[in-house]
Order: sequence, then C-alpha cells, then structure tokens
Amino acid sequence: MNSGRHLTDARHQDSERRRTKVLAALDQLFASGADISVSAVSRAAGVHRSLIYRHPDLHAAVTARAAEPQINTATGPTASKQSLLADIANLTDRVRRQDTHIRHLEKRLAEALGEQVWQRAGLGGPPDHDALQKRINHLEQHATELQQQLADREDDLDAARAANRQLITRLNKL
Repeated sequence: MNSGRHLTDARHQDSERRRTKVLAALDQLFASGADISVSAVSRAAGVHRSLIYRHPDLHAAVTARAAEPQINTATGPTASKQSLLADIANLTDRVRRQDTHIRHLEKRLAEALGEQVWQRAGLGGPPDHDALQKRINHLEQHATELQQQLADREDDLDAARAANRQLITRLNKL
C-alpha cells in the first residue's frame, strides 16, 4: 500500500513538473515575441501536445497568450495572429475594390480616347451630328411626300390616258 502511495505521489510530482515546464515555455515564447501555438509551446517545453489539450487550463492559457498583443522592447508592440489575419482580409478586399475601380476608369478612358481618335481620323460623325440627323429626317419626310405626289399624278395621268383612249375609240367608230 505504501508503494502505491509513492507511485501516486511520483505521478503527481511529474505532472506538476510538466505543467510548470509548459507555463515556463509559454512565458518564454511570449517574452521572445515568437509565434504562440500549442505545437510551439509543447516543443519548447519538451512535452507532447496532448498534455496541453488534456488540461483545459493549460490550453486556455496558450490560447489567451496567443491572442494577446506581444510587446517586443526592440521593435515595439506587435500584433496578434488574429489581428494580422483580419488586416490581410481587409487589405485583400480593399485591393479587390481598387482593382475594380481601376478597370472601370481604364474602360472610361479607353472610350474617351477612342472617340477622340475616331473623330481625328475622320471616321466619326461630325460635331453637329444632331443637326444633321434632323436635316436628314426632314429630307426623308419631304422625299416621301414628293413620292406620294408623284404617285397621285401618275394615277391622274393614267386616268387621263384611259379617258383619251376611250375618246379616240369612239371617234374612230364614227
């Protein structure tokens, strides 16, 4: 019975020694400004990662330290991994928006320059395009009216020719 107690005490002391190593490694990593993760802490402490995952208080301590901003005395405060990832996501979105805006501006510039080149090359319409279009519409309408008048006069002429033939036919019969 006495040997069972010694084993339990030894196991308890070993567990406390490993917990102390994990917490010391966590403090050392934080102080050095290194990346803090369960794997990094377990490597630094010389223990298996499962030890940290099995003890909720150790896992919570690692997670809390990983989220804290680290202060490096040589370079000043550093950002946490989560804040850096958020910054990357925000900057990626900003770059995407700026890229869309640049493409829109390039398209507008190409259209404006294209119109200028078109005009200078003589391929585009004249500057008084609207006035000329109104004139064309007016002349087309006038041409349609003249065609209608011509058709009416042709009908009158055909009628006069038919009447003239009838008169000639009557006169020839007499």
